[in-house]
Amino acid sequence: MKVKLIDEEHEKDLEDAINSFIEDKEIVDIKYQVGVSLFSDEQIYCYSAMIIYEETC
Repeated sequence: MKVKLIDEEHEKDLEDAINSFIEDKEIVDIKYQVGVSLFSDEQIYCYSAMIIYEETC
């Protein structure tokens, strides 16, 4: 069993990265998280996922 962490600034980028990664993997689980912070007057979002998978030969 292995784990892959992916972190992106936009949700669509995270979606694309996950779909590309899981093409040839046997997925056990995917955990999704959104982080939000404030910097000056700007909100900053962080979209991340932890993919738990079995590698196929």
